[in-house]
Amino acid sequence: MSIFDRKPTLRWAVPVTAAVVLTAGGAAAGAITASARTGLPHRSAAQLLVDVQNARVDGLSGTIVQNADLGLPSLPGVNGDGGSGSSDMSSLVSGSHTLRLWYAGPSHVRLALLGSLGESDIIRNGSDLWTWSSSSKSASHRTLPASQKGTSPDATPTTGATPSTPQQAADMALKAIAPSTKVSTDGTAVVAGRSAYELLLQPRDPASLVSSVQIAIDGATHVPTRVQVFAKGKSSPAFQVGFTSFDPTAPGSELFRFNPPPGTKVTQDKGAMGMMGLPSAPHAAGKNASEPNVVGKGWTSVVVAKVPQQAAGSKGSSGGNGLTQMLQALPPVSGSWGSGHLLQGTLFSAVLTNDGRVAVGAVPPRMLYDALAAR
Repeated sequence: MSIFDRKPTLRWAVPVTAAVVLTAGGAAAGAITASARTGLPHRSAAQLLVDVQNARVDGLSGTIVQNADLGLPSLPGVNGDGGSGSSDMSSLVSGSHTLRLWYAGPSHVRLALLGSLGESDIIRNGSDLWTWSSSSKSASHRTLPASQKGTSPDATPTTGATPSTPQQAADMALKAIAPSTKVSTDGTAVVAGRSAYELLLQPRDPASLVSSVQIAIDGATHVPTRVQVFAKGKSSPAFQVGFTSFDPTAPGSELFRFNPPPGTKVTQDKGAMGMMGLPSAPHAAGKNASEPNVVGKGWTSVVVAKVPQQAAGSKGSSGGNGLTQMLQALPPVSGSWGSGHLLQGTLFSAVLTNDGRVAVGAVPPRMLYDALAAR
């Protein structure tokens, strides 16, 4: 199942990372062996893939730095400094951010986004799930049902379409491993002061905007500790998320107990739950409901879907929160498929049509137009 199947709403039509287009499945393995410059034993690409798939830890904690430079244009309502320094989870689509992660079992997970003037947290403590923002002095609480499944480090809280931990980003990338992907090892590295192998994924299709995905895998725990996504023709990663400190031991239980600070407005959330018990994206009903259609395969897949009306908003709505209103500032485009507005970055392109469709993929705009015309 691809990320588009798990999140069938328009959240992947707004500024997203390359992770949203890594949708192919299957398995492949390279035969190149990693070097042992850091004292690590030799591991083939096939062995590293198995290591990552089977990685299990009882607990871990660390500091994570995420950098996103996706070449996106400025949009109304989007932070002009690219989101750097913001403690709003939605700002992770661009700029540089620092997060802290604590994991002590499936029901005890905490992720904190540290901003220059505030902090936002997502906290799972048994059946209690909290989200908290210090800047807005607000918190949301829900009680999870007894049947709610726990999580593992590869299912830590998500923040929309953008992966917030190396494990999430690596899992998305590994789902792209197929005959369309060249898989090899790329030597070794030191990440967060620890020796790590480096796994290299490269699309075989030259039409993809993604040049490569490089994954650092901790030599001792086999947990991915850094993921870098490179755009074609670029020497610096367009997206990177990695640990700068990493402790593979379970943190204390006190870190998962949350008491709202005085003056915090607390709301009880009873909405539908998704991954890790987090609120699910609202589903459109009736004529707005639509299953996404995938055109093409692998790294050049294009997803075409109907835009839920509540996600897009109306052209005449106020407040500037509707996606349609925001994208009016983007270049207009048209063709045999119709007309709309184009959002283009270094790793992906997206088109929102005037008749309420969206197409997105790690491909040039012309391939989006072809996919729209092929409906």
